[in-house]
Formats: sequence, structure tokens, C-alpha cells
Amino acid sequence: MQRIASIASLVAQHAGDAAFLWLRRRREIDRPFLDETDVGRIDQRLEANIEGLMAAGESGWQAARTQVADFAEPGEIFVLGVAALRSGESEAIEIALSASEETGALAVGSLSGAVARTPRDLLKPFVAEWLAGRDPLRRSLSLAALQHHCIDPGARLADLLVDADPEVRRRALRLAGALKRRDLLVPVIAALDADLARERLTAAFAACLLGEARSAHPALDQIVLNQQDLAAHAIELRLLTTPGKAGKQWLQSRLDQPALRIVATRAIGLLGDRAVMPWLIERMREPELAEAAGLALRDLFEVDFNDLALFAVDPALLGPDFTGDEPLPVADKVAAWWDEGRGGRGHGTFRSMRRLRLDALRAALAEPGATLANWRRTRRYPAWM
Repeated sequence: MQRIASIASLVAQHAGDAAFLWLRRRREIDRPFLDETDVGRIDQRLEANIEGLMAAGESGWQAARTQVADFAEPGEIFVLGVAALRSGESEAIEIALSASEETGALAVGSLSGAVARTPRDLLKPFVAEWLAGRDPLRRSLSLAALQHHCIDPGARLADLLVDADPEVRRRALRLAGALKRRDLLVPVIAALDADLARERLTAAFAACLLGEARSAHPALDQIVLNQQDLAAHAIELRLLTTPGKAGKQWLQSRLDQPALRIVATRAIGLLGDRAVMPWLIERMREPELAEAAGLALRDLFEVDFNDLALFAVDPALLGPDFTGDEPLPVADKVAAWWDEGRGGRGHGTFRSMRRLRLDALRAALAEPGATLANWRRTRRYPAWM
């Protein structure tokens, strides 16, 4: 890389800020707290720091390498990856991949984020080589690049669905579903019986996108019952593909199971039935269910609850048994807000990133020919607006 005069402390700050901002973006991108404008402002700042790092040439590259050597966490791996990929230099990319391999499972997600923020033309010389190579990390990254940039690999995707590496298979399943590759339905359905629960969940997601929700439901039900860490995702997909009364009955049976009560309460807003509000407000009075009830509330209304005084972290408002760092709904205040105007009136429409995600999923599930929209792409807004 080119050597350019720079101030070391500023270059290091660009690297650190880029890692922090990408982590914040990743944390918030599918949650109900920020909208496209909020994330767009993060994107503006993130891009400015990446550009600052790239403008520093060799100094920027060394700052990214030093950061990973000192603290090999997801944000730092992302910065190293994006600096290498945007440089377009094979040696830098190999250094980034080799350094990332040492961090194990953290690497793929972080490098996938780096791929997403790299222009297609810079990736093109490497993706075909990675896709045909023997290294699972590189094959996974090639699939991430294809999905982020909406490219169909054609017949090669069938081979990747039965790859020896589970992460490669999982990413191939995601791509097959997102691109609506119904010609690959047979291997997608077969993956519903995979050994790993995460792979079965991804196969169920792909099957639903391909119009085979009924085939996916037994696998989803088993994941809800047996995989606590994946239950929320499985319940969400089950409800999105089980409309009307059947969906309500299915969720009620999960609410009746103590082990699933929290995650099922969290999902009740997906039904869109505001008649549940009195019941939901009562759940806000229960410490173990308050957070879940608050998330359900955000799903029910297109309201920016950040501008209202309905959530708090102060035990003086919530009660001594309510603890934690996340704001929780104050049941009495939510009840007064609901009784006063039945919610949502007098407020501008707030479409959170989670709502954008759910809308994209609903659209893709409803229309057989519609590919899954990329809700994570946002317009960039000046950070000072």
C-alpha cells in the first residue's frame, strides 16, 4: 500500500471508531429501537472513518493490523477485512483472512460485514476463486458476497448446499431462499433433517421463502421446543407463515408452557392484534416478562417510544424487583397512554429497522416470485442532522 504522510493518533482513532460504529450498527440493525434515519447516521460516520483509514494508505493498514493483534474482536476483524478488501491487494486480503482464521467462529460474520461494505468490482477478482477453493472460510465469504450483492451463482449453488462444511451449507441455504431458487427445493427440504439445529433453522427459512412453509413447520416446532437459543427466531418464522386464527392458537399453546412463556410473550406483537393490550400491560408488571412485553408493544405500534416517557430503567418507577440495563415499560404509564388515546394517535409514524425487516420478510413470503429485499441498506444521513 502507498505510504502517505499521516498523524498516527488520528489514524488509530479512525480504526477504533470504525470498529465501534460497525458493532453498534450490527447490534441495532434488526432491533426495534432505531429507524432508517438513525442507522443512516451511523452509516455516514462509519463510512467517514473507513475512508479516513483508506486515505492514510500504509499507515491505515498497519493501524487495522495492530488493532486486531491487540484486541481480536468482531469489530476489529471487520475493520481489518474492509481495509484489505477495499485495497484490492491480494497480499493484504490473505493477511486479513489468515489473521481472522485464528479467531474461529467470530471471523465469518465480521468478514461478511466487510464484504457487504466493499464495492462489487473490488470483490469480483476474488469471489470466483474463493467459491471454487478448498477453504471453508473463503467459500463462506464468497456466498456472503453473492448474497450481499444479489448475484446468483447458477448451478454451483446446488453443490454448495451439500458442502462438507456446515457454515458453507447454511449460507448456501440462505442464498437459495433469498434468490427464490425453487429448482433447489429438494436439497433445501432435505436440510430440514440436518444434524445441527442452526442449519435446520436456516433450511426452514429457505423452505418458507420457497413456498414450502408446511414442510418447514415440524422442524420449526422442534427447534422452539428443544433449542432455547434459537426459539425466538423459530417462533417469529412460524407466526409469519401461520396466519389468522391458526397462528393465535399455535402461539397460545406456547404461552401455556412455562419454558416458552418469555419468548412467546415477546412474539405476540407479530399477530398485530391490539386487543391483547390489557393482557400485555399486566405482563409488564411481572419482572420476568416485562422486557418481552415491551418488545411486543413495539411490534404492535409504529410509534417512536424513544420520544415517550413509557420506558425506564429506574427501579423507583418500575419497582424494586425490576433490574437490568435495558429500558423496561412502566405498566401504569403504558396503561394511561393506551386508555387516553388507544395508542399511536398524535404521533408521527416510526418504522424501526425491525419493522422494515418484518415487512421485507412478509412481502417475500407472500409473493412466490419476489426475492427478499435487503432491508439493511440505508440512505446515509449527515450525523449532525
